[in-house]
Amino acid sequence: MNVSLPDALKQFVDEQVSERGFGTTSEYVRDLIRYDRDRSRLRERILASADAEFSQPMDAAYFAGLRRSIEAAAEDAAPA
Repeated sequence: MNVSLPDALKQFVDEQVSERGFGTTSEYVRDLIRYDRDRSRLRERILASADAEFSQPMDAAYFAGLRRSIEAAAEDAAPA
């Protein structure tokens, strides 16, 4: 796949490759594509969840439980 860019965009891409530690322009472009794909998937999930029926009310206790789950996951993921 070949992509043509005007000089200003090519310069921007080259700067991003250098500043952000990518080895090549292709690595940078792949990262952008992955980011866009992940963003699209997240958007789909958010929209799907907006239409979902919840089995429990979303009150203070519900959000407190979410916070506990997130904190526990962060503790499990922390390096020992």
